[in-house]
Amino acid sequence: MPNLQQRLAELREQINFHNYRYNVLDDPVISDAEYDRLMIELRQIEAAHPEWITPDSPTQRVGGQLSERFAKVTHPAPILSLANAFNGDDVRDWFTRTSKLFPADRQISFTVEPKIDGLTVVLHYREGVFIQGATRGDGRIGEDITPNLRTVKGVPLKIPVTQKKAKSKVAVPATFVVRGEAFITTQDFEAMNQQIEAKGGKTFANPRNAAAGFLRQLDSRVTASRPISLLCYAVVNADGTTPRSQWELLNYLREVGLPVTQAAKRFDSLDKAIAYCETWIDRRDEFLFEADGMVIKIDDLDLQAELGIVGKDPRGAIALKFPAREATTQLLNVGVNIGRTGIMAPYAILEPVNVGGVTIERATLHNFDDIARKDIRIGDRVIVKRSGDVIPYIAGPVVALRSGQEKTIEPPRNCPFCDTPTIRRAGEVAIYCPNRDCPGRLDRAVQFFVSKGAMDIDGLGEKIASRLIETGLVEDVADIYSITRDQLLELEGFAEKKADKLLQSIEASKERPLSRVIIASGIPHVGYVAAETLAKHFRSLDKFMQADEDELTQIDGIGTTIATSIVDWTHRKEHIDLIKKLRKSGITIVFDEDESPHSNEKLAGKTFVITGTLSKPRDEIAASIKSAGGKVIDSVSKKTDYVVVGETPGSKFARAQQLGITILDEAALSRLLRS
Repeated sequence: MPNLQQRLAELREQINFHNYRYNVLDDPVISDAEYDRLMIELRQIEAAHPEWITPDSPTQRVGGQLSERFAKVTHPAPILSLANAFNGDDVRDWFTRTSKLFPADRQISFTVEPKIDGLTVVLHYREGVFIQGATRGDGRIGEDITPNLRTVKGVPLKIPVTQKKAKSKVAVPATFVVRGEAFITTQDFEAMNQQIEAKGGKTFANPRNAAAGFLRQLDSRVTASRPISLLCYAVVNADGTTPRSQWELLNYLREVGLPVTQAAKRFDSLDKAIAYCETWIDRRDEFLFEADGMVIKIDDLDLQAELGIVGKDPRGAIALKFPAREATTQLLNVGVNIGRTGIMAPYAILEPVNVGGVTIERATLHNFDDIARKDIRIGDRVIVKRSGDVIPYIAGPVVALRSGQEKTIEPPRNCPFCDTPTIRRAGEVAIYCPNRDCPGRLDRAVQFFVSKGAMDIDGLGEKIASRLIETGLVEDVADIYSITRDQLLELEGFAEKKADKLLQSIEASKERPLSRVIIASGIPHVGYVAAETLAKHFRSLDKFMQADEDELTQIDGIGTTIATSIVDWTHRKEHIDLIKKLRKSGITIVFDEDESPHSNEKLAGKTFVITGTLSKPRDEIAASIKSAGGKVIDSVSKKTDYVVVGETPGSKFARAQQLGITILDEAALSRLLRS
């Protein structure tokens, strides 16, 4: 028991600290999911030992302390948070407990709304005029941020807002206090961070922190310059009649001129409400804002009031949280991968951490300039996120938890694979290994050559490719075609069936069209779109290999950078020898008329631009778009239909936002291709 009581004390101390970081400093050092786990453990201990519950336990009060920078505002009613559920069964358990407090035959409806990850604000209106705005604070007392909220366009300064189409004016109680959530949309947040980064400033970790910081500025002019939005969802106090159904209340708030979510729905059964929540798990990025779950509320507000509060949570509603997409863990070390063109890409080696149901041990660090800009150090507690729920990356360090023992990360002076001194070209962030025979480069070149977007050799994965290189069977990509059955059978893990299947796949790849061979060659700056253009223009590899820069730049879509890169590649002896070797192996290197897209596919006439780091090779994604009849182009214009965005997108993403072009992540693209 003493150990359990000690753990109880530790949990209370930790949670109070994290409440302070979140509510007062607006600078949390752990993720929401980690905080939830601490609270769950604390509740479990107190449930088993109610005699240990004390008035100062985090389970017995609403929130944290206040900053002294603003005047204090006492809320007319407690501004409570919600209990959390993490799956449908948790929600059903909540309702089973709650339903014991009202007649079993009572018909219950439910209203479901998104749980916005923003800053809770309380708006006061008197005779329809906005007179005061406050933060949630500790749930009883908030901070007066009226001048700042006046600058938020979503906050009407007088209600009801005139409705031209309305036949009669909606009545508003003389005293009217509304609860809402202030936030920055994900699109505005990304654009804002890009502008800050371009000026050399420090970017914000997430939209919530940014919104909280802007709304608590002492100078309201700073707030006015920032793109803060608002959605309202509850009436805290009113001295007149307001709807007694949550669904009708949302409609009423909208009628008087307050912004309300369009994603809310009402259901006549709990299972339908849960099912609706679950549909948003994989498409949460469709929200304009960051959402960390969905809220299920008993629609009858009078019944909600009758049910009361347990601890700090109202019984009449519950939040069904989405699986976590970020967590914090320790950065143990930094490794380096080398690409087929020699570019060195750093990656993080992490203390294993669960993010959204997946254990993450490695994550991308993009490049060494990005590491320096974010001031990430070995030994740091770092924030790990999953881009589009796929690619794990390091968002930044938790500076407040540094011990002073962390080590600065320096770019490598020598290649870790061949010890050749590295180079960095003027105007580029990339660091290169210039050794064309570097074993690290060969490994990546083979993996790229056999990938689906290139020669598509099924069964020749990363591990097998590395084994073929280590045993000396493959010294360049053309050696793949000289591998024999007996050689494969000598390798560990290869039986006759597996060897035969791989050899069949290798043989089938000899019939790939010219554009695939150009892609597989790994020429810098030549992707799927350029390869198709080149294949259609030259129609044979011989003509392509003999082209000069003047001829290449005359081709629509081939600029000076691509032309220079092609000529540099095709004039090197080792590449000329490689092409000869591929020919001798039996590869049919000719233009195939089937390379031209058909017009009867479902994406016919639609143009796509791809930008950023994605979970698959960009050429493979372009191939899937083309197979559905779409066209992939290199630059964004008004004629572009979609921009597919991965992690760390560049100027193409900003341009797409300016033009109002539809933005797709990988998940959204997959849904479009399936639809």
